Amino acid sequence: SKLTSLGQLEMTWRSRVHFQPLLVRVLHKSRLRYYGKPDKKLDMPYQAYFEVADGSGMMSMVLWNSLCPEWYNSMKVGTVLLLEQYAIKTSYPFKTQPTPGDSQMKRFATIEISLNVRDPPTKISIIPEEMVKPEWGLPEVKYRFITRSELDDLPNNHSCDVIGLVTFVGRAERARKREHGEDFWLYRWAHAIDGTSDQPFILELFATSQPDVFEHIHPMTYLVCTQMRVVRDITENPSRTIYLTTSNESQMFITGWHKGQPYTKDAKVKNFIQWTKTQSEADQMKKTVIGGYYPFPRPPNNFLRY
Repeated sequence: SKLTSLGQLEMTWRSRVHFQPLLVRVLHKSRLRYYGKPDKKLDMPYQAYFEVADGSGMMSMVLWNSLCPEWYNSMKVGTVLLLEQYAIKTSYPFKTQPTPGDSQMKRFATIEISLNVRDPPTKISIIPEEMVKPEWGLPEVKYRFITRSELDDLPNNHSCDVIGLVTFVGRAERARKREHGEDFWLYRWAHAIDGTSDQPFILELFATSQPDVFEHIHPMTYLVCTQMRVVRDITENPSRTIYLTTSNESQMFITGWHKGQPYTKDAKVKNFIQWTKTQSEADQMKKTVIGGYYPFPRPPNNFLRY
């Protein structure tokens, strides 16, 4: 069929009602958002954002309501989609923006693709990777992996991807989303090492929409976290209080989930795997810890300052 591109859509969307099919690759994926309210009678009040791209650039795509349980888990980072009968809307200005792995990629920020079960009923097809042709010109997924030795030089809020061997994982804890609200964020702390530093990555991992991964992070697993943000407390000793926290677009993968993921081709990931082959499993096992209370960032050492 005759395809359109994201670049053409941005130029012509106001003058059209029906759009030609689109062929795009998923580059980023947000956590699933539930927006139900007691007084609203929506069957499935869910929403998820994706950043999709073709040869012309990158644009946001929103999956709505009952399409979320049907498609959310199938649309992975790297998946190629053929979209038909979608809608185009002006983009929502307050949503989070992932940091693209390719800084040269053009971003179309004024509009977004809207996928609904009706008005119009969107037709979604997943193209298997082995059927994707080079002449379609779809961009590859690119990452921003860092090693632990590079972390100390990175600024606050810098976006990066990490891979490490888990040496500590804390219990799941809860924090209120708002001071007097009923809703909680669920999170846990983890340490991961990659052999480039004596210090581990300190990771604050909020539950994303991957409960099967979040609940099974344990020592000695290879953990990949994407779209993490650097948090450093400038007021205290900066090197001591640096850690990484998940963002709205973070994805987590543990041993058993890595096969076929686009990051397996990344040079830093390959270096890490080489390093793990030089390590004795028994030695690393002795240094691992699980559970317990982990106060971080540490409170000041005297009560007056606290």
